[in-house]
Amino acid sequence: MPHVIPKHPILHALSLAIALTALPQGVAQAAQTPLTVSAYLAALPLQDTAKSGGEGSVRKHDTNAYSLPAKNLSFDQRLSFSVGNSFFKSPWVIAPASTTARDGLGPLFNTNACQNCHVKDGRGSLPAEGDPSVGLFLRLGMPDSHEDSWSDEEREFRRIAGVMPHPVYGTQLQNAAVPGIEREGRMQVVHEEMPVPLVDGEVVLLRKPRYSLVEAGFGDPGPIALSPRLAPGMVGLGLLEAVSEETLLEWADPQDADGDGISGRANTVWSLTEQHEVMGRFGWKAGQPDVRQQSAKAFAGDMGLTSNLVSSTDCTPVQKCADLPNGGTIEVEDNVMDNVAFYSRNLAVPTRRDLDDPTVREGEQLFRELECASCHRPRLTTASGGVAAQLADQTIWPYSDMLLHDMGDGLSDDRREFEATGNEWRTPPLWGIGLAQTVNPATGFLHDGRARTLLEAVLWHGGEARASRDKVVALPTDQRQALLRFLESL
Repeated sequence: MPHVIPKHPILHALSLAIALTALPQGVAQAAQTPLTVSAYLAALPLQDTAKSGGEGSVRKHDTNAYSLPAKNLSFDQRLSFSVGNSFFKSPWVIAPASTTARDGLGPLFNTNACQNCHVKDGRGSLPAEGDPSVGLFLRLGMPDSHEDSWSDEEREFRRIAGVMPHPVYGTQLQNAAVPGIEREGRMQVVHEEMPVPLVDGEVVLLRKPRYSLVEAGFGDPGPIALSPRLAPGMVGLGLLEAVSEETLLEWADPQDADGDGISGRANTVWSLTEQHEVMGRFGWKAGQPDVRQQSAKAFAGDMGLTSNLVSSTDCTPVQKCADLPNGGTIEVEDNVMDNVAFYSRNLAVPTRRDLDDPTVREGEQLFRELECASCHRPRLTTASGGVAAQLADQTIWPYSDMLLHDMGDGLSDDRREFEATGNEWRTPPLWGIGLAQTVNPATGFLHDGRARTLLEAVLWHGGEARASRDKVVALPTDQRQALLRFLESL
């Protein structure tokens, strides 16, 4: 018999009778005529400004490097930024409470404030032994191997929701709960060490993690896909949102028409605001189209809070969350969502350091020669119109193409998200990465923080990036150190 998934709350928020539209015609045309990346990089000068985030960049390189407003905000905009910051940091409480503006936490949740995951607006913390995980959590779903048994309604639901939720545990493991309901369980991580010898004799020990759901509060989950996700850094989100689709799709080459081994492609996701399919930009698999929807999904999944954009949380009918107190039909009011989204869009990118250092320059040139820049696109320009004035016409250096790439089996999670397969991940922006562990010493690199150093992160690259990774392994010591010095300067 087909595996039948109980009616999930998301189905109430999405109408399957909507007249669905495909991506704009220009998207398909752009994918058929990819820009020759090697020619573009050959003509592109090395970064010639410390202002990686355009005119909004700030010169801040300490533990608060990610927490400042963009430099080009007006006085009134700075006030809105401060209000958004307060909502981002403030804890939500269980309903009913005297604090009606911030009640409704749960019933199932991972944390009670945005800042707990995004430590000082940076990456999440890796859990210490025996501690509950906050900044690193598990996304859930049904394995792709079960797709053949899905009904047409389930397939249509998955097309709009992006993932087929587990019938009991939903799309995210919540490791905390309000009184009256069991928490869903706990994430357990076991590491295996993998030695990687480099050409100069150094041996790097990589940590290969294995994840499991333990202490399951609602019974044995059976077949389930587990995808670990580390909360990412927050800087420059508005700038990335302000880059036009046309610009991003210049490098889309899903069929590798130019034969360079790199076949980036856009994810196609559902916009809750526009009620049709658009290009995905945010999240580790580019599963969200814009900052506002990303924020609303995080409120719902991480804290169990509803909004006008996402009117249901990750509770499933089996868990009977509707029987417990809540903060009202809409718990995150539009003004709160507006301010949080404004804050998230306008966190400043820190300026680059040591831009003119000869070793850093050597590493930047190597970054291109090793073809790392084929995915980590150095420079982008934001749109001239249709975006906020402080974000428009900005030349930025994010080192990302915002596209999906096959990163190999070693990083696969067996969990499809919209069009992204288990092996595919969005190229993460590198701006500010050299300050990640200055801001939060307890964090790591890659989508689950498995890499303790930037070199470990490079050595995990597979799939389309395998050739570049192998070239790094073969570098003499001084060149490898130059490459790392460049990354640390970002």
